[in-house]
Amino acid sequence: QAQLVESGGGLVQPGGSLRLSCTPSKSIFNFNSMGWYRQAPGMQRELVAGITKGGTTNYADSVKGRFTISRTNAENTVYLQMNSLKPEDTAVYYCNAVTPTNHYWGQGTQVTVSS
Repeated sequence: QAQLVESGGGLVQPGGSLRLSCTPSKSIFNFNSMGWYRQAPGMQRELVAGITKGGTTNYADSVKGRFTISRTNAENTVYLQMNSLKPEDTAVYYCNAVTPTNHYWGQGTQVTVSS
């Protein structure tokens, strides 16, 4: 089992920035991949960004060029840097971690983009 602890959500004006953090209870290199998903009210959960154990990243088209996923070994943390935020980015953001046999989810952190 693994727990994922998220932080960094909040309220920001359009055009602003936020950085989300996800720290698992095990080394990030125990997971084949880690990523961030989001779910807006009435919508399905969708992938925002992912990073594999080898460091390959992928992004939803809607966030390319604005969001960056990264990780630090020293802090055992995966980050999602979100710039140029738009109202449509408003959602609960969830950290996800994948092993060959399990998917793990964080508790979610609210991101609200509003003036």
